[in-house]
Amino acid sequence: MDDRRLTELELKFMEQEQALSELSDMVNRQWQEIEGLKGRLLRAQDRIISLEESLPAAAGPEKPPHY
Repeated sequence: MDDRRLTELELKFMEQEQALSELSDMVNRQWQEIEGLKGRLLRAQDRIISLEESLPAAAGPEKPPHY
């Protein structure tokens, strides 16, 4: 294998290594964002349940005034 071909392969390897590192960083950031969003969703669900529980219980459908 000549030196030029070896140098080209090394450069391609370095580019691939850089791309892999960037993708890994991106996946890590997305994972952190997903975890944050899951936490917000759980808090929102808890709040909705709390608000629903604080509503007065319905005694059934009310009849319209003309009855």
